[in-house]
Amino acid sequence: MDVVVKLFGSLREEVGAREIALEVAESTCVEALRAQLARKHPVFDALGPRIAVSVNLEVARPETVLHDGDEVAFLPPVSGGAGLCTLSECPLDEAAVAARVRGPDTGGIVTFIGAVRDHARGRSIEYLEYEAYPEMAEREMQKISAECARLWPGTRVAIAHRTGHLEVGDVAVVVVAAAPHRAEAFEACRHAIDTLKRSVPIWKKEVATDGQYWVDDHA
Repeated sequence: MDVVVKLFGSLREEVGAREIALEVAESTCVEALRAQLARKHPVFDALGPRIAVSVNLEVARPETVLHDGDEVAFLPPVSGGAGLCTLSECPLDEAAVAARVRGPDTGGIVTFIGAVRDHARGRSIEYLEYEAYPEMAEREMQKISAECARLWPGTRVAIAHRTGHLEVGDVAVVVVAAAPHRAEAFEACRHAIDTLKRSVPIWKKEVATDGQYWVDDHA
């Protein structure tokens, strides 16, 4: 049977392709596919369990059995659409993101803005490059927004994230939480950005004066 493998970030660079069409045996599972790829590309073993996998845009376990025509994405460790949550290659407008959740029922609006800094990990940064698995990233951000609404009833959360080339000082991410009271807005905003950093398939490459590298420590 045939599957399509999608690659991102450091995996894409090491393999030299964004997408691979592979023929695999019937009843092949995710872990068997990873092992098959590792025989040709050692990076799959080097990153080991830090690689997450999705099948048809849903997070998959190693034992998940694949079927003909499946789309399998191997997701290296993360750095960090329509509706409340979007990806964009254009500069972000903080006021426009806040407008997605602002309303007459909101007494507290908290905004987090993440910008590109000029130093990181003891290096001088020249610029950043962000890469995403767009369909899945937007879906995961929407899940974060929905989770915040469940944890803090009456709260609405909007998220906007840049992709592509960002210079020092550019805004990389905007998270806005609107709630009836300030306490819930602060808590929801913090929860949203922390969860985004851990789980959404967006990768960050730092290009410094002494080299370039993909970031996998959620900094």
